[in-house]
Parts: sequence; C-alpha cells; structure tokens
Amino acid sequence: MTRISVRRFDSTTFSIKRSFKEWRELAIFGGRPAMAEALHVGRPNVGNRARFLQLADRILETRFLTNNGPMVSEFEERIASYVGVRHCIAMCNGTVALEIAIRAAGLTGEVIVPAFTFVATAHALQWQEITPVFCDIDPRTHNLDPRHVERLITPKTTGIVGVHLWGRSCDTEALEEIAKRRGLKLIFDAAHAFGCSNSGQMIGRFGLAEVFSFHATKILNTFEGGAVLTNDDQLAETIRLMKNFGFAGFDNVVHVGTNGKMSEVNAAMGLINLDSFDDFVAASRRNYDAYRQRLETLPGMSLLKYDEGENSNYHYIVVEVDQSKAGLGRDELVEILQAENVLARRYFYPGCHRMEPYRSYYPNAGVLLPETEKLAQRVLLLPNGTSVSPKQIDVVCSILNTAIRNAPSLRRALAARRKNRAKASAVEAVSQ
Repeated sequence: MTRISVRRFDSTTFSIKRSFKEWRELAIFGGRPAMAEALHVGRPNVGNRARFLQLADRILETRFLTNNGPMVSEFEERIASYVGVRHCIAMCNGTVALEIAIRAAGLTGEVIVPAFTFVATAHALQWQEITPVFCDIDPRTHNLDPRHVERLITPKTTGIVGVHLWGRSCDTEALEEIAKRRGLKLIFDAAHAFGCSNSGQMIGRFGLAEVFSFHATKILNTFEGGAVLTNDDQLAETIRLMKNFGFAGFDNVVHVGTNGKMSEVNAAMGLINLDSFDDFVAASRRNYDAYRQRLETLPGMSLLKYDEGENSNYHYIVVEVDQSKAGLGRDELVEILQAENVLARRYFYPGCHRMEPYRSYYPNAGVLLPETEKLAQRVLLLPNGTSVSPKQIDVVCSILNTAIRNAPSLRRALAARRKNRAKASAVEAVSQ
C-alpha cells in the first residue's frame, strides 16, 4: 500500500513535509487536524481596513447612518458604472432585492426556476405566494436548461428566474428568446456573478433585471447587502419606491413597499472592497490555478472550468466527485476534510425541491430533475478567497490525495467507524 500523508502544522507554518505517515493518522481516525484553525469555503474578503475606519468615522461624524446617504449613492453609481447599466438600487440583502424585483416586475402565478440553487431563490417567490416551478439543469453548465424551460411553460407561467451559478452565465440568449416569444418576464439571480461577463458583456445587463448579493461570503461584500440592476427606467423607479416603504418625498406614500434600504456603513464596506476588487479576483484566480494543478491528476475529481474568454471572479472552487473513479463518495470526502478543519461544503444539497416546504408540495419532483439529482450528490466546494493561501491549498489537496489513493482501505475503515458509532448510540439509548 502506498503511504502518503499530510504534515500537521500550526497557524503560522503551512509548508508540507511529505512523510510516510499512514492514512490511519487522518483526523477522522483520531489524528490531530491538519488545520489549526477552520478553513472556510466563504471566509469574507476585506479590503483596506484603515480606509474603512476613515469612512466609518465620517459616518459617525455626520450622523447620516441610513436613508440613501452619500455612501450608498456613491456605491450605486460605481456599481452601475462598473457593469455598464443605467440603474443600480442597493438593498439590505440579496434576498430582499430579489423579492422586490420579482414583485416590481409583476410576477404572479408560476415562475420557472432551477432547483439547483440556494433556497432563497425559491423562497423569494414562495414568500409572495408565487409557485416556483423547478426546472432541470444542463449538466455541463449547472445552469437552467432552456429546452426544459420550454416544456414547463403553462398558462399560469408569468416569468423565468435564471441563476448564473458559480458566476458562469446562463444561456441568456436562449432564455431571452423564450421569454420574448412566450410573453414572459425574465429576471436573473446573479448572486455569484459580480465581475463576470457573458459574450463580452458584464453580467448585470441581461433580462428585465439582475440581482446581486453582497453577502459576506461573496467575492464582493458589504457585510450584508444586495442590489437590483436594470436598464428599465420605470422598473427602477418602482423598485426605489418599494425599498423605502413606497415614499415619494417626506410624507407622500405612492406605492406599497417595505424597508429594503442599505445602510451607510454597509455601503462604506462596499466602497473599500470595490477598491480592492481586482486584488480579490487575482487571489481567487491564483488559488483556482493552484487547485487545478494539484487536482488534475486525482482520479474522479473534476474541477469546474471557467471560460478564459470571459471575465470571471473565480470565487468558487467547484469539484464534481465521480465515486466510481475516486473510490470514495463526495460525502465521505466532506467527512474526511471537515475532520481536518477544512470546512468543505455540499452545495446546493439536496436541491430546493427536497427542502421544505417544497418537498411536501412536490414529493415526486425529483423524477423530473434527473440532472439536478445527480449533481446534488457530486458537487464539493473547497475553500477559496483572500484568506486562503497556496500552501494551505497544498495541504487540502494532499488530504484528498491521501484519501483517494487509499480509497479501498479508507472505505472499509469509515464503514467500520460508522458501525461502531451506531452500536455505541444504541447502547447509550438503551441505558437511558
């Protein structure tokens, strides 16, 4: 048996020593975790802290904390200019931004969405008593399959919400053609896609509107935040009313609304992070290349590729695990990595259609979503961002190498471990 192991290290030393320790010394079997501190998939990127504190001090000095202050206005202008769109309406978070965009666009009845997305995409519809109709994905792109969209349209369908998953664009041309021909509204959830392009045009310019998330885990964050981008003047005006209780002036409410405003301190964080955005992308690209170099020789580990001809933010390190080739399943690898303090994740497991309330509403939805079902069992996300170094990536990939190269023995050991734990739980239950 080949014996490959990972050197254990403290928080200041990340070099790898290739020794002949056995796979039995992995943390899941009692060894010391490889990472002294947890290595997260989405640890926030943070720009110039000194500049942020200057802006925060200005906010406190002027006491202009919210209600569309100067920093929110500057943030909106800079985002709109960066993307090349007429209107950017900043919001308190991406989910509220999506909810308001959906309502402002007049969507009702049924709206077609992917099931392979963060559940907020579906919730933004269901919250407003609009039925999300789950559509299957193209296994090559992980995005909506336009052929399947066409089949799901009924007289109750009023729109389509596409998701630019991992920052890779939907087939916007095909979806726009379907929407125009069938008289549907088309909105895009672009939560992953700030700084990305499609056919040379920046994402944020497609459909009736596009919605960004600036949550802490995104490539660009405002602590918490989001925005709607659109070239539709009337829609932008309606959204601005709706995110501020419908107020037009100090005491004139002209539209139903809610409180979706972004605060000044959130905008300040966005501004300093915009200044550092190119550095964030460069770090993510560096890390992506490090993963690619290390993983390309591992059987059953297929790293998602980004189009070199487009702008990409490289924020997501997405691996599809083929158990038949890797010898271990995705969930087993997650278990092994997490024991090492590498907090790898299963996105977007198990799919919106298998979460509540949707699994109760549509218990057999999976039959119509075969590609979604398969992908939900295969996708593994690995840590990335400015807080992740190439040396840490070397450790992560060495753990995966150790696991896959010793897959048969590891599978038996993991099965025995699960069996022993089940017995111990049964004994404990009886004793109580």
